[in-house]
Amino acid sequence: MIIKEKLEQAVEILKRENVDCWITFVRETQINGDPVLPFLVPAALTWHSAIIITPDDQKYAIVGKYDVEMIKETKAYDDVIGYISDFKAPLIQLLKQINPKKIAVNYSIDSEICDGLTHGMYLILYNILKEMGLENNMISAENIVSSLREQKSQTEIEIMKKAVDIADEILKDTADFIKSGVTEIDIAEFIRNEVKKRGLTVAWEPAVCPSVFTGPDTAEAHFRPTKRKVEKGHLINIDFGVRYKNYTSDIQRMYYVVKDNENNLPEPVQKGFDVIKTAIRKAKDMMKPGVVGYDIDKIAREYIVNNGYGEFPHALGHQVGIFDHDGTALLGPDWEKYAQKPFKPLKENMIFTIEPRLNIPGYGIMSIEEMVIVKKDRAEWFSNPQEDIYIIKN
Repeated sequence: MIIKEKLEQAVEILKRENVDCWITFVRETQINGDPVLPFLVPAALTWHSAIIITPDDQKYAIVGKYDVEMIKETKAYDDVIGYISDFKAPLIQLLKQINPKKIAVNYSIDSEICDGLTHGMYLILYNILKEMGLENNMISAENIVSSLREQKSQTEIEIMKKAVDIADEILKDTADFIKSGVTEIDIAEFIRNEVKKRGLTVAWEPAVCPSVFTGPDTAEAHFRPTKRKVEKGHLINIDFGVRYKNYTSDIQRMYYVVKDNENNLPEPVQKGFDVIKTAIRKAKDMMKPGVVGYDIDKIAREYIVNNGYGEFPHALGHQVGIFDHDGTALLGPDWEKYAQKPFKPLKENMIFTIEPRLNIPGYGIMSIEEMVIVKKDRAEWFSNPQEDIYIIKN
């Protein structure tokens, strides 16, 4: 089970970070769920609950009476402590036993995936620790949660590879469906039906997954498919992923509908594709543990600009996991909105997208999105990279 794998991983992270215990403190998690919970418990928690991990391989869960059996069934915890009326007493007793000098809790200034502790729950926990004289021992769990989410276990890698391969297969089949006269909505419905045939769901909100953009002057990204019709001479960009066993994929593919008098791709289209393809490979070749995302983004960004195109208005790539945007480290520029994410060093078994884009006037947006996995001394393809544009002939 992934929960057991991730808890063992958490123990090693706590040792590395020299932290005495990590507390995930939650309540009514269907409403206010911490982003890290899928790695810790198999279902929602109702009453005030504390998941506590220590570097000496002790794993505790303090939960309401009716959640005890669900946690025990994971066989991942050394002790599952149930309560009815008072969660504070068992929490204080356990913390006295651990006697922690550093208590990591899930708040973060820079990372949304590590900021699951609500302000109200922070105040409750703070006051409990204050009773014990431990209120000044709290630190951010950002490094712990980031590492746990970002560095995939072997099971996670196998699941995600399947999700990528399914998405790639569907986008290949889509090339046979596209023709002049079909709309962006038609293409999206074809893709969603292919997902349903496989008993799966799309990776993010169905209203915008897949995103389909045909021809020039589109919304370019993060927008629903429209009634706009495919025409000869259009570039078509599709952004898509599937959810498989709770993990996602996220790739983009390019298609071109040839005009009647065309035997080859128009020069602007071929050049744009080649530039994007090369920029992706330059970025991939630079990726390895220890390198920061800013430097990787910079090499692709400069290559595209030096070839005469405008700077793409977003980060080069993001991590993928349970969510299609998942993880703290980012392949991105030094922009205020990204905070310190572009300066986080890459680590082994992180899975990233690489997705630069450029505009080809009169044809549309050119954007390929590949997925790569960081290994010990390099990055490897995680998706099956698009080598040529899918050419649509009527």
